[in-house]
Amino acid sequence: MKCPFCSHDETQVVETRMAEDGDFIRRRRQCTHCEKRFTTYERPDVTFPAVVKKDGRRIDYERAKLLASMNLALRKRPVSTEQIDGAVERIEEKLLALGVRELPSSRIGEMVMRELKKLDKVAYVRFASVYRSFEDVDEFRTVIDEIRR
Repeated sequence: MKCPFCSHDETQVVETRMAEDGDFIRRRRQCTHCEKRFTTYERPDVTFPAVVKKDGRRIDYERAKLLASMNLALRKRPVSTEQIDGAVERIEEKLLALGVRELPSSRIGEMVMRELKKLDKVAYVRFASVYRSFEDVDEFRTVIDEIRR
């Protein structure tokens, strides 16, 4: 690891700590040349599949977009942040487990709908109405009947 202060190539690990959630490792390092200390973070490098939109465009997967759409559907609903984060984690695990380089946005939408159905039925109907572009009341009835089964 190169020293950020003097660019010397040799540094020594002085202390290593795992983050509370276990997602990364924090290392305190000291340069063998200038003896200054700095911190580095070690995280796994994962690559999510590219998202193929309905119009054929390919965009990078963004956790923030997924979280925002779920939060919008769950607005003013009795669902905790931890439950939402758990749902996003499960979706991301499935995305990584698929092992594909690209994925249609519709597949992600279906994953979101499955998670919302488990979390909150009202949020599920909200999301479905936008995701499936409901045009009339009968489409709402169909989804509500589906939930009741």
